[in-house]
Amino acid sequence: MKLVLLGSGGYYPTNCRHTACFMLPELGVVLDAGTGMCRLGDYLTTDRLDIFLTHVHLDHVVGLTYLLNVAPAEVLSQTTVHGEAEKLAALREHLFAREIFPVDPPFQFETLRQSWPLPSGGTLDHFPLEHPGGSLGFRLNWPGHSMAYVTDTTAAAEADYVERIHGVDLLIHECFFANDQGNMPAITGHSWLRPVAEVAAAAQVGRLVLVHVNPTADTDRDFDLAAARRIFPNTEIGVDCAEMVF
Repeated sequence: MKLVLLGSGGYYPTNCRHTACFMLPELGVVLDAGTGMCRLGDYLTTDRLDIFLTHVHLDHVVGLTYLLNVAPAEVLSQTTVHGEAEKLAALREHLFAREIFPVDPPFQFETLRQSWPLPSGGTLDHFPLEHPGGSLGFRLNWPGHSMAYVTDTTAAAEADYVERIHGVDLLIHECFFANDQGNMPAITGHSWLRPVAEVAAAAQVGRLVLVHVNPTADTDRDFDLAAARRIFPNTEIGVDCAEMVF
């Protein structure tokens, strides 16, 4: 299975990173719809799309407004955006308000089920995360391999979600802050490097890829990967357009 990081940054796009958007091209499955959605057309291989939203903060959903230009009409007519009911209602009322986006979205909205069947015999399940306004994490399972996507939360090895991601082959986890920022991770609902590595170690995952990094960070200078790898050796920072095979 292959996951493409269409957008690996957080908050706002930069010359190096678009905001959160991750695609399984073989399945037509997309996780979050940040500005990285502008790249979707380069990887589209299916005649339909299923887009799963962790939450509806703008850096995770603004790319829905790009879809008219990056996917053909016949695909959009077979596209469904999945999310929590109240979050989808907010999207329809605000992001797609006539005064903001004067075109009716040519795709469907569907309330997220607890377990959704994936092509190739897999399933996608969701679990709650601590974040202002609420967020979800996703675990995707197939016979013989699995992955989890955890974004917009404050990492802690004792957090409830650690059990839900236990043993996955690939963990995509937000890491907005490179180092300890006092109370800022808890206040903002984001994570910093050391606790994320501790989560990966506690969950006994196979590989940790850090995403949703601070757009002002210099990842080569600011992120002490050597220290993180002493906690969890198979740690790396995700980059846009990277392809993760698991």
